[in-house]
Amino acid sequence: MILGTTFLTILYLILRYILAWISYYNNLDPRLGDSTWRFTYDYPVLGERDISDLDDKDFVRLRRKKNKIILLMYSIVLIMFIASMSLLSQFLLFFFS
Repeated sequence: MILGTTFLTILYLILRYILAWISYYNNLDPRLGDSTWRFTYDYPVLGERDISDLDDKDFVRLRRKKNKIILLMYSIVLIMFIASMSLLSQFLLFFFS
């Protein structure tokens, strides 16, 4: 149980670090939106098209970086969920056996 708690604590700190990066990317360009949990292609972008690097190279690359870090965030949340279920089952087995 101590190892599981330590693992969840480390994952939580990594998640906080990733959330700080997402808010940093949100502040770089107002077209990215302010949401932490949504990919940037979910937003309607005003102005020039941004489908390829030829249209708005800086924005498209920034959007792709933000989408990668959001995908990493979702991966960490999924791992944290699985680890918390494992920790909960160990906790219940410890007290009910």
